[in-house]
Amino acid sequence: MKILGIDTATKFLCIGVYDNGKVSEYNLLLDRQHLALLVPAIKRILQALGWQPEDLDYLACGLGPGSFTGSRIGVSAIKGLAWSLQKPAIGVSTLDNIACNIAAEGDILVASDAKRGLVYGCFYRHKNGQIKRTSDYLLLKPEELAKKAKPKCLVTADALDLYRQVFLKGIKRCVLADKDYWQPQGRNIIRLALEKIERKEINNSFDLEPVYLYPQDCQVVTRHKAQGTGHK
Repeated sequence: MKILGIDTATKFLCIGVYDNGKVSEYNLLLDRQHLALLVPAIKRILQALGWQPEDLDYLACGLGPGSFTGSRIGVSAIKGLAWSLQKPAIGVSTLDNIACNIAAEGDILVASDAKRGLVYGCFYRHKNGQIKRTSDYLLLKPEELAKKAKPKCLVTADALDLYRQVFLKGIKRCVLADKDYWQPQGRNIIRLALEKIERKEINNSFDLEPVYLYPQDCQVVTRHKAQGTGHK
């Protein structure tokens, strides 16, 4: 089984490749250059592996929430490939991806900068090697999100660059992850895609839509409750 997965919802370009049990990844800080470099990067990776696009069995894509433009670039690319190749597609949450960086067991909060003084957030529980989502995907002020955290909750993602003290103050004493764990990773796209394949949560190219939490601006229907890891 061969899988190609991408995530362009943040300032990083993340590409993951799965080849019958072997996982490879490509993570590069691009800021706003995703549109120019995504397709050439995919072509170079497939050429290096000696693959033709038709060799792929599944295509996976990070859906955000994150950059409006970045999310659409990645989703559009995967939708186009899936449609042209007639291959199944899998959408995974970018926040779920970041949560997979955390190996320590306990409560996790992924808090990603959403601009405009707001934060994309989601809570998880890591137990017995499994990470389960325990909230919807949220768009809140950092103070509101911090109030929802349990004591000693481990907080990760790039909102910590701006709001570190918000999560440190108070009686809850959140624990802050090192910066190395703040960004999505190509290998995590593959991990989440494999979990969805096992659960038979497969999409066609027309089903994929970015996770929007600013519906009043984007004028699209928010579908975030249907995406992501298992929700208790």
